[in-house]
Formats: sequence, C-alpha cells, structure tokens
Amino acid sequence: MTPVISQGETIVAIATAVVPQQGSVGIVRLSGATSLEIARTLFKSPGHQPWESHRILYGMICDPETQQIVDEALLLLMHSPRSYTREDIVEFHCHGGIMVVQRVQQLCIAQGARLAEPGEFTLRAFLNGRLDLTQAEGVSDLIGAQSNQAAQTALSGLQGKLKTPIRQLRSDCLDILAEVEARIDFADDLPPLDELTVSQRVSAILTQVRNVLATAERGELLRTGLKVVILGRPNVGKSSLLNAWSRSDRAIVTNLPGTTRDIVESQLVVGGIPVQVLDTAGIRTGTDQVEEMGIERSRRAAQSADLVLLAIDASAGWTDDDQILYDTVKDRPLMLVMNKVDLVKDLPTLPDTASPVVYTAASHNQGIESLEQALLKTVHANQVSASNLDLAVNQRQAAALTQAQISLEQIQTTIANQLPLDFWTIDLRAAIHALGQITGDEITESMLDEIFSRFCIGK
Repeated sequence: MTPVISQGETIVAIATAVVPQQGSVGIVRLSGATSLEIARTLFKSPGHQPWESHRILYGMICDPETQQIVDEALLLLMHSPRSYTREDIVEFHCHGGIMVVQRVQQLCIAQGARLAEPGEFTLRAFLNGRLDLTQAEGVSDLIGAQSNQAAQTALSGLQGKLKTPIRQLRSDCLDILAEVEARIDFADDLPPLDELTVSQRVSAILTQVRNVLATAERGELLRTGLKVVILGRPNVGKSSLLNAWSRSDRAIVTNLPGTTRDIVESQLVVGGIPVQVLDTAGIRTGTDQVEEMGIERSRRAAQSADLVLLAIDASAGWTDDDQILYDTVKDRPLMLVMNKVDLVKDLPTLPDTASPVVYTAASHNQGIESLEQALLKTVHANQVSASNLDLAVNQRQAAALTQAQISLEQIQTTIANQLPLDFWTIDLRAAIHALGQITGDEITESMLDEIFSRFCIGK
C-alpha cells in the first residue's frame, strides 16, 4: 500500500472521556484540510498570539452565529505533516464535563466537519504512512490495557518492535522469491540455484515466525486476563479468601450458610496479568428460591472460568460434598485451596488428584502469596516476565503468522520433494502475503473496517 496524504473530509470527535461532573479537561479534536479554517472561525485569541504549528493559544470559543462565548479554552495547532494523522490537526482543550465539549463538537460540525468514525484518526495515520498496522493496533491495546505489563507490551508494539522483525522476515522472503524467479526467467544466463542455501534460509525464517507466534498466548493473557472462580461448600471461607486476596471487604463474611447469594466480583492484577475473581454462592441444597438461583449462577460461572479455585475447609476435611463438587469441575483448569489451616494441628488427607494444592488462612491473610504463585504456574504465566515483553501478537496477527508458517513449511516439503521452481514461488508468495497482512503492506478494505471498528471514537 502506497502511503498518501489524505485530502478527504475534515473529521471531528471528542477525544476524552465524557463523564458528568468529572474530568477537569475535555478535548475536541479536528483533522483535515479545513481544520485551521474552522478553528479560526470558532476561536478568538486576544492579543497577537501567532497561529504557528505546535503552539498553544489562549482564548474563547464563540458561536459564530450569535457571538456567544461557549468556553474559555486553549487551542493546540499541529500543521501537516507534523501531526498524528499527517493532516492539519486542531484540538480545543475545554473545561471537562458533558455540555461544553458537545457544544464545541456541534459547532465544528456546523462549520462543515463530519463526526469521526471509530478509530478514524488512527486509520488516517495508517493510510498516510504515519503508522503501520501493528503500531495502530498497539494504540488500541494501550488504551485498553488493564495492567502495567499489558501497557508496556502495547507500547512496544506502538514503538515498532513487532513491525521491525515482521518486515525483515517479509523482506527475506521477497529476496528468496526474486532469486527463484530469476532462475525461472533467465535459466540459461544464471548459475543453478543453491537449493541447500535456500532451504537453510527458509528454515531460519520459519524458526523466527514460530518464535513470534509463540507470544500469542501471552498476548491474549495480557489483553483479556483471566476469569477465576472461587467455588466450594458454604462456610469454607470463600468470601474471606476474596477479601484477603483483594485487600478489601468486597464480600460479606458470617458464620451463616448461604450468606453469599449472588456472585461478588473483584478485579486484581497478578504477575502483570489482569484477573477477574468471582466469589460464588456456597453450593448446597438451597433453602429458598433466591439461594437456589445464586447456586445455579455459581455452577455456570465455574463452567465458563479460566481457572476454578475449589475451596476446602481444613477443619472439616475432605467431605462427600467436596468430592461431588470436585467431580463437577475436574475437567476444568483447577486448583484446590485448603483454607482455615490455622484451625487444625494436622492437615487433613486429600484424594490423589493432579490438581495443585495451596494452603491458606484467609481470615489472617495467610497464604495469599503462595496462591498467586501457584496461579501463575498453573496457567503457565511465568513466561510473562519483565524481560520478555517486547512482543505479544494478537489473534489477527497470530492467524496471519500461522498462515505464513504453513506456507513456509510447504516450501520445505516442496524443496525436499525436488518439485519444479514454479511450485516454490506459490508458497513464497503466500508467506509474503500473510506477513504483509500483519503490517498492513497487504491489506483489504474490509479488513481495515473490521480492525478499526473496534477503536473508540476520537482515536
């Protein structure tokens, strides 16, 4: 795709969250050929402030029809091509809230701007060569990051740490394709193709593709996090465990069975991974309809969880009801949490299971660190370390890398079977196309629509 400076419509959007009575500053962003003209119509700056690129002006936003002052604001100017979209960009920095920014946006639309589509500012940055597609997706990931490590990974993508190796791999494939096609077109004028060297180069590219693809699971963990459900009989300490883990009093703790009747949720970050922890109703034969509904929700939550923590009361030991619960969730990723160990001298015997066991005294905040370490080990999240954050591909990128891997493996088979060079070029072009889809060097309009529709308006 050849980058071109867009000369399309001027777009406008509110670029900050709109929350009643919250937020001290609200930003309205314009991008396009008439941005400066619209700004001059709406913004009145006192004195002789120069309207130069990358300067901030002070003044009033006024309705050009009534001359009524809408807000006292700042104006940020960024002339093409030194801007996010490589178009002229204007930002009105208004007072926060709802009414002012919406009024300013309406005034911009009245002056000929169009309301931006989701992600359209970043789409223009991509189309104008300001960002490649991996960097654009890094912008979206950075906005949606739920942990510090997820934010650092997204920032790495935004800085081009995925773009660089992918483009190098594609360039290597193009070099090999050029050599192969040269032998096809000019067989009599060139020496024979060194098939061993080509095979070794393809193997090296394939190894690197596999290495990048191996980060997909880590990337999914960092982006979406884990859903962890605490399951168990009544009064085994599930709510105490949630409170100790989240360091809050999210769940009510009493000695009465059936206290938790609905699912209580807490958001945590463990080892850089967002974790949604759900405390569920104790599973037993309910004494009323409300409790029965809570128990049914507990069962459904356990079946949809990424990890189930089956809590057991150490003072009661392993009971028949624990066994029944275990049998219902043993096909899920599972950890056993032996709670209330502070109440016993000798730990009870557990059945022989492959599930890891953690010992806690939640009411005394004991064993939480061991629980977190066991959780990370269980989900293989130990791969997510501060020293290994540069790459983490998303699902779309992983699908393209998988296609590239298949094509490169087919090339190896083709070489091994000594098939004609024309067969080599088919799979080489397929691998080049797949790698180009990752960076956006080869992309369709429908794919762009799908990718950028997931962005927020204003970015």
